Amino acid sequence: MSSGTRTEPVAAALFDTAIGLCAIAWHGDTVVRFQLPEASEEQTLARITRPLGGMPVDEDEPGPAITTAIAGIRAHLAGTLDPLRWIAIDLRDTPEFHRAVYAVTRDIDPGRTLSYGDIATRLGAPGSAQAVGQALGRNPIPLIVPCHRVLAADHALHGFSAPGGIGTKARLLEIERTPGFGEPMLF
Repeated sequence: MSSGTRTEPVAAALFDTAIGLCAIAWHGDTVVRFQLPEASEEQTLARITRPLGGMPVDEDEPGPAITTAIAGIRAHLAGTLDPLRWIAIDLRDTPEFHRAVYAVTRDIDPGRTLSYGDIATRLGAPGSAQAVGQALGRNPIPLIVPCHRVLAADHALHGFSAPGGIGTKARLLEIERTPGFGEPMLF
């Protein structure tokens, strides 16, 4: 991850999934943004094509690496669980603390969860659960950086900044067969 002014062209594409129309933005072979479905195609497109690091984001056809990422995302959202850690991401426009939060979050496997406090502790910053929540609320690459797998200390679903709010968070956890979401628990 380099810092400074972005010089690479950034492209974006919309694609259908089992949960609706998603979008992805990239430069080269690296994802810089992901968008869960908005209320309309126009809203999804407008959100994914916002300028990034001073650069415009234009619709384009993805190359092989992004096409493979899209296929992996589609499969995951259809129930073929994949942690998606193999997808290259670029978080250069993200503060250092947020990048650290996203790195820990990216290590959470599908079907598992951590609390905001757990992440803070893993970062060596116990007591910073609120800052962790703020960082996750600004996550530019949800699903690939699986902020939906982070719950409150009481394991309740609280604010989720992605479109659809906590309903979307619950649906993603259900797709991933996370215990306590979607199907009754035996114990």
